[in-house]
Amino acid sequence: MRLGIRLLFGFFLVTGLAAFFTLRVFMAEVKPSVREVMEDMMVDTANILAELASDDLAAGAIAEGRFAGHVRNYARRPIDAQIWGMAKQSLDFRVYVTDAGGKVVFDSENVATGQDYSRWRDVALTLRGEYGARATREVQQDDRTSVMYVAAPVRRDGKIIGVLTVAKPMSTIQAFIDRAERKILLSGALLLVLSLAVGVAVTLWVVWSIRKLRRYANAVGQGEKPAVPQIPGELGDLAMAVDAMRLKLEGHEYIEDYVRALTHELKSPLAAIRSAGELLHDELPEDARREFSGQVLAQSGRMQALVDRMLELTKLEQRHAQVERERLLWSGVLQPFEVAAGGRAQHVVKVVISPEHAGVHAEPGLLGLALSNLLENARSFAPEGSTITLEAGPDRIAVQDSGPGVPDYALPRLGERFFSTVRPDGHTKGSGLGLAIVRQIMLLHGGRMVVRNTDPGLRVELYF
Repeated sequence: MRLGIRLLFGFFLVTGLAAFFTLRVFMAEVKPSVREVMEDMMVDTANILAELASDDLAAGAIAEGRFAGHVRNYARRPIDAQIWGMAKQSLDFRVYVTDAGGKVVFDSENVATGQDYSRWRDVALTLRGEYGARATREVQQDDRTSVMYVAAPVRRDGKIIGVLTVAKPMSTIQAFIDRAERKILLSGALLLVLSLAVGVAVTLWVVWSIRKLRRYANAVGQGEKPAVPQIPGELGDLAMAVDAMRLKLEGHEYIEDYVRALTHELKSPLAAIRSAGELLHDELPEDARREFSGQVLAQSGRMQALVDRMLELTKLEQRHAQVERERLLWSGVLQPFEVAAGGRAQHVVKVVISPEHAGVHAEPGLLGLALSNLLENARSFAPEGSTITLEAGPDRIAVQDSGPGVPDYALPRLGERFFSTVRPDGHTKGSGLGLAIVRQIMLLHGGRMVVRNTDPGLRVELYF
């Protein structure tokens, strides 16, 4: 499973579980909370009505008194109230009054008058001076049919002479409960959608940042020197730390590789110079002395050229400044190389530019260094009197010679430091630094070098 999917799944799982348990708590608390509020209001109502009913109950005329008339009139009142968008069109309180023995002496619905309610919890507890309330289901296992009863004592001269109970069906407030539950569910669904959106955004940001780090690491692994990715936060700090570590490791590896390679390349000319020097200590004919002296000069010149190119390549590989590109026309860039070749009869340099005003965006000094190394490489392998062709186009150039080319197995390694093939004479071998310099220049320009055999010849193409 990909990292982004794992992050998104984990984020959504945690958020989903949190939302589920939170919604479950809310849903479990809605109905009890509504009942608690309703019970609180019914306590106040019952106590007010108990005070209003005390005179009639004490006089023994509760069923025909003014209190009973007012309660019956209340039940017949028309009502059409909009409560927070919910329509209320009925008055739902039921009121009944019992005497001190628990016998019902008044019932607003006239269904329990004369019955003994002394065993009902609301009446029994209130007669004992306690808080009396109960909830009774009209249909078992169905809370929607539950009716809540709240009682208050009717007192006269400090004594309890009866009980007044207010009853209200839970079904009358079920619509409010259902609406609250719907809102909670919708809010929960919206929360999950928003959490998913946030999770997707966070995941995309993290994955994007990690992919930038991965591209940076891959580029470093391929020998490139990309800029450190600009990423905010801890991932940005990680990128800077990785870059610092890369620079330190590159420094160690760079020195080790160069010492190893330079030591290897200097062995042959040093051995030749030592041998010639030992022979020059002896008495030799003048011709032999000249020959061995020439070897010393030739090998020292070879060493000097090797060191010079090493310094050039080192400067390029350690360069951190951005390439200063300019718009250059190929006609102006290639003219010096064409003119310089005019005095060297062993090769002919032919320049082909298409279209005529084609050019390149490059740093002039680095471009000239790359072209001079390419031509030097072509002259080393091309037969005398042959033509070396420079084919230039928009932001590209190719150098074509007519030499023997290189074995196919060697093509991928051309451009490595100190890797070279034997020249046509079968004896000498280059340092391999010329194409390494060209390759490094192309890396600094963000371009590439492509080498291929053309039978006959070798073709080196530069794409800026």
